[in-house]
Amino acid sequence: MTEEPMADPVTQVEIDQRVFDLYDEYCHGRIDRREFLLRAAALIAGGLAMAQALLPRYALAQTISFTDPRMKAQYVTYPSPGGNSGSMRGYLVQPSGAGPFAAVLVVHENRGLNPYIEDVARRCAVEGFLALAPDGLSPAGGYPGNDDDGRTLQAGLDQAKLRTDMLNGARFLKSHKLSSGKLGVTGFCWGGSTTNVLATVLGADLQAGVPFYGAAPATAAVASIKAPLLIHYAETDPAINAMWPAFEAALKSAGVPYEMHMYPGTRHGFHNNSTPRYIEAAAKLAWERTVAFFKKHLA
Repeated sequence: MTEEPMADPVTQVEIDQRVFDLYDEYCHGRIDRREFLLRAAALIAGGLAMAQALLPRYALAQTISFTDPRMKAQYVTYPSPGGNSGSMRGYLVQPSGAGPFAAVLVVHENRGLNPYIEDVARRCAVEGFLALAPDGLSPAGGYPGNDDDGRTLQAGLDQAKLRTDMLNGARFLKSHKLSSGKLGVTGFCWGGSTTNVLATVLGADLQAGVPFYGAAPATAAVASIKAPLLIHYAETDPAINAMWPAFEAALKSAGVPYEMHMYPGTRHGFHNNSTPRYIEAAAKLAWERTVAFFKKHLA
C-alpha cells in the first residue's frame, strides 16, 4: 500500500477575499471558530479548506530557536498594581553579554502570549534589545495553548485593567537591572493599539513606539505623545486605516515625529508568519525598519 501524496497547502493567492473578511471577524472575536468555518464552507466551493488554511500553525512561526546562543529567555513575574490581579507573568529575553541593554516591550494580539509573540521577543533579543512580552492572560491562568480559548479569555478581562497590566510591564522593563533605561514598545493588532495608548500614557518615559496595524488612540490624547512613532499599516485593513487621517492630523498638530508605511498587497496581520496572511517581503521590510528605528532612538 502506498501513501497518498499530501495536498499542497493553500496559499494566500488562492484564498477568496470573502474568506479573508470572515477570518478578520473571527480574529477580532466577532464570530467564533465554528461559525467561521461554517460560513466559509457555505460561502464558496473550497471555502472550508481556505478557512482551515488561515488558522495559525505556530511551528512555522519559530525563527529564533529557544536555545539560540545569542540570547537567554525565561518567564518572570512582577507586580502589576491596578491590573487584573495585581501581578503579571511575562517572557523576558536578554541578549548574550552583560548589558545594560536598550529595552523593547512586545505586546501581543487579542489572544495572549502565543508562540509567535514569544518568537518576536527572541527576534528583538538577538538584535541586542532586552525584550519583555507580557502575557495579559496571566490573571486568568495564562495563555491556554490555543488562540480560540485565548481570545475568549482576553475578551473576558477588564480591558482598562488589561491596559494597566501592559503599562506596568513597560515600567518593570524600563527599570530592570539589565535595562539601560531607554524604552521602546511594539505590538500587533490589539498590541498595536496598545502601543499607541502606551505612547500617550508614558509620555517622555517612552523613547520609541512601533505599532503594527493598531487602532489609533483617542485624538485628544495624541498631544501627550513625546516619543517618535514608526507606524505600519496593511493596504487592505479598512477599519484600522480609516482612523489614519485623524490620527495623522493630530500627530502633526502636536508636533510628534512619525513615519508611516503602508505595505501594498497586504492584509491585517501580514507580519504573523504562522498563517497565509503573512507576506514575507513586507514582513521582513517592516521588521528591518523596526529594528533600525529602535537602534536609532534607543541608542
